[in-house]
Amino acid sequence: VQLVESGGALVHPGGSLRLSCAASGFTFSSGRMSWFRQAPGKERELVAAIGSTGGSTNYADSVKGRFTMSRDNTKNTVYLQMNSLKPEDTAVYYCNAYRGWPFAYDYWGQGTQVTVSS
Repeated sequence: VQLVESGGALVHPGGSLRLSCAASGFTFSSGRMSWFRQAPGKERELVAAIGSTGGSTNYADSVKGRFTMSRDNTKNTVYLQMNSLKPEDTAVYYCNAYRGWPFAYDYWGQGTQVTVSS
């Protein structure tokens, strides 16, 4: 099982980034996918989540209107388009795959660093 995030970088305030998470080794299309982030000294928090078919999404209030999550089940990949980035978006971003009982799984990627700074 692998979840491999990419796309993190240093970007100026107001800029954009697109994160990707490529999955392998499990039934990707059956589970919910989420992006979490963790800033230094803070707890990990949910940023966005998307249902198995991509038909439903939800976002943290702090990113609504700026971030968009999508998935491509033909490529086993999820994306997080981040626009109008702010310094407070600086964090390590993690991809999570989750499926409930009876075929449960809960997998995490290694994270990708996003730094928003002038």
